[in-house]
Amino acid sequence: MSRHASYGSSSKGAKKRNVLKRYERIDVLKKLGRWKDGDNTRVTNLPKTPILP
Repeated sequence: MSRHASYGSSSKGAKKRNVLKRYERIDVLKKLGRWKDGDNTRVTNLPKTPILP
């Protein structure tokens, strides 16, 4: 018996995501110099960031 295609494959976690999580966006902003730990306390409405390799 075989598995149905809707159950997914074993390489499901290896896909490249289009959306960054909040902590990943903050890391990118830090690398770009647009985020300072003490000054920025916003929880929502973070600026858009390019996806760095």
